[in-house]
Amino acid sequence: MTTQIYRSRFLVRIFGFTLGMFASAYGQNIVLPTTAPDSTLYTSYYSENGYQNISWVVCGSTQQTEGCYGLGILGPFGRVGALMEGNPSATGNTVTRSVYVVDIESGSGGTDVTLYVYKKTDTVTSSYDTTTVILTNTMSLPPLTGGSEAVCSMAANSRYLFIGTNQSPVAVEIKKSNLSASEIGGFSPPINVTSITADQYGYIIVTFGGINGGESGNVQIGPNGEGEGDGGGAWFLLNTVMGVSTTSLPTSPYIPTERLGVRPK
Repeated sequence: MTTQIYRSRFLVRIFGFTLGMFASAYGQNIVLPTTAPDSTLYTSYYSENGYQNISWVVCGSTQQTEGCYGLGILGPFGRVGALMEGNPSATGNTVTRSVYVVDIESGSGGTDVTLYVYKKTDTVTSSYDTTTVILTNTMSLPPLTGGSEAVCSMAANSRYLFIGTNQSPVAVEIKKSNLSASEIGGFSPPINVTSITADQYGYIIVTFGGINGGESGNVQIGPNGEGEGDGGGAWFLLNTVMGVSTTSLPTSPYIPTERLGVRPK
C-alpha cells in the first residue's frame, strides 16, 4: 500500500532574504560579542519520581567562587514527555531564558498534553549566582494525544517550538512570542508523528510513521516557520550539539533523488 501525500498548510511560498552588511576587514575593527554573564555556569535537570517533578541545580563558577549555587523543583506534572531551554537574553549581569516543559499525562484522563512555560533568571555577581524559576504560562494542546504509551518529540528554533507525540497524526507549531499555535500534518491516510529534529540554522523536520516498515512522510519547515516542502520518507536533520538517536527514527524506502530539482524563487 502506498500512502497518498496531500499537501499540508505548509505550501512552498515565495520569500526573500535580507542580507546583513558585514564590516570590511580593511580599516575597521571587528568587534567580538561579549561573554555572557552565566557562561561559566550550567543547570542540570533530573527526576526522582517518574518525571512527575523536575529538579534543577545550578553549578559552575563565578570570578571568585566555584560550586553549586541554587536548586529548585518544577511541577507537579502527570508525566513530563519533553523539556528544553530557550535562547538566553542578557541585560547587565542578569540572564533570562524560558524553560519549556511538555506534560503528556495531564488532565483527568491522563491523555491531555499541556505545555508549561517557565522564566528562569540568573543574576550573576563576582562571587555568586542567584537563580529564580517562575511559571509564566500554561497552554493546553488539544490537537495532541498523550497517555501512558505516548512518546513526545520537541524541537525549536529562535522563533518557534514544535511538539508532537506518537499518538497523534499532527504536530503543533507554537510561536514563542505570543504562544499562538497551528497544526502540522496533512497525510492521508493519517500517520502519527515519530520524531521532530532541527539543525543549527533553525530548519525543522517533522517525521511521520515508518515504524515496523509502515508508511512514512515528512514536513520540512524553515527558520521563519513557513513550509519548505513535504512528501514521503522518514527524513530527519542533524545539528552540532546533540546526536540523533536512531531508536526513535524509522528507516525510509523513499529515494531523495526523485525529488531533486531547482526552480525560480
